[in-house]
Amino acid sequence: METTLIRFGKVAIGALLIALPGLAAAQAKIGFVNSDRVMREAPPAVQAQKRLEKEFEPRDKELQARADRLKKLQEDLETNGMTMSAEDRRRREREFNELNREFQRTQREFREDLNARRNEELAAVLDRANGVIKKIAADENYDIIFQEAVYASTRIDITDKVIKALGESK
Repeated sequence: METTLIRFGKVAIGALLIALPGLAAAQAKIGFVNSDRVMREAPPAVQAQKRLEKEFEPRDKELQARADRLKKLQEDLETNGMTMSAEDRRRREREFNELNREFQRTQREFREDLNARRNEELAAVLDRANGVIKKIAADENYDIIFQEAVYASTRIDITDKVIKALGESK
């Protein structure tokens, strides 16, 4: 006795076999863009990364200086803690804990600000890239261009065209 699911499967396979010749005859033009590569290699993406580095460099250096100071305080406590008076050791431990909390807070704010700015910059690059991809699709009569795929043949990969076009567009 044939179940409904098996019968449905047979009907679906039959319909697919009937439709395949029509799909092959249509000869759809397909393209693929590696978005990760575009976001790493395209001139606007590289420029955005440089802007971010320049913008956040002073804060990063300040964080490094605070981290160095904390490390020195910790080393001093570990090396000289046993020879200090109890009051002096408590005072230095309090100072270390306060500086550490401030450092953690500042570091968290830095990461949040950097991530927010990176997202802004990458969104702008992505908008430009999508515009370029749509223009290439229209100019070269693509039926569909994928940006995500498990596998894509180099024959349909238009990533280099997109990167080049992004470099040329200002």
